[in-house]
Amino acid sequence: MSSDSIPEPLPAPSVVPAGSPFRTEPTARDEAPQFVLPLVVHIEKADPPARNDALVTAARAVLTILSDPRSLGEDEGAGEGEWARAMRDWQDARIRKVVRRARGAEWRKACALPGITVTGERAEVRVYPPVPLDGWPKELVKLQVSGTDLEDAEPLAAPDLDGPVLWMSPETAMSAGKAMAQAGHGAQLAWWELSETERKAWREAGFPLSVATPDARHWRELAASGLPVVRDAGFTEVAPGSCTVVADHPALRR
Repeated sequence: MSSDSIPEPLPAPSVVPAGSPFRTEPTARDEAPQFVLPLVVHIEKADPPARNDALVTAARAVLTILSDPRSLGEDEGAGEGEWARAMRDWQDARIRKVVRRARGAEWRKACALPGITVTGERAEVRVYPPVPLDGWPKELVKLQVSGTDLEDAEPLAAPDLDGPVLWMSPETAMSAGKAMAQAGHGAQLAWWELSETERKAWREAGFPLSVATPDARHWRELAASGLPVVRDAGFTEVAPGSCTVVADHPALRR
């Protein structure tokens, strides 16, 4: 579906505060050292995961590392976790996520590095503590970013509207890898907006969520609803400022 079907620009989300890593205009954050959150999706040629399963699993992987004790600092009611400094450095700059693919021996080497593997119905995504933009581990830097054009072989079930839903833009074409990163952004925005009690409940439930693509009319309603909206910085694939995901969580519905 082309962008011509939405003649008016989407409203800017009020939930993106000044200084947010998801803003598109230059800020002081751009002067800080840049970090990236690496995600690796397991894709074997003969048995790739479904696209939607990969998106859901990537979003859950981001939530899992955000809530992991190793990522938490003393100001979050815990001792200083071993990943806390890297997580702070990452969240003090642009919130970049890069998804790469691995198979066979590449996947086994990727799994040997410190990180967390999250599994979906069939998808496997491993997420790692943030690394400098130009400082990827050698086991990951050689992995390909391209080749993540996954498909859904079966019609998707309707999302569970009683639970969290990440609504993907029907107007912005993205590779599966790019969409996985955007789903992760959406999950992170929802996480930031929740109270500690709401975060705990979501975590203890295993981070249930759905990923779905609404029609153009519903998308406009969602984007104007006050729910968190991801506006991409435009580093890859999409134009700067593109609205890619609306993060819909029951606790955020007003």
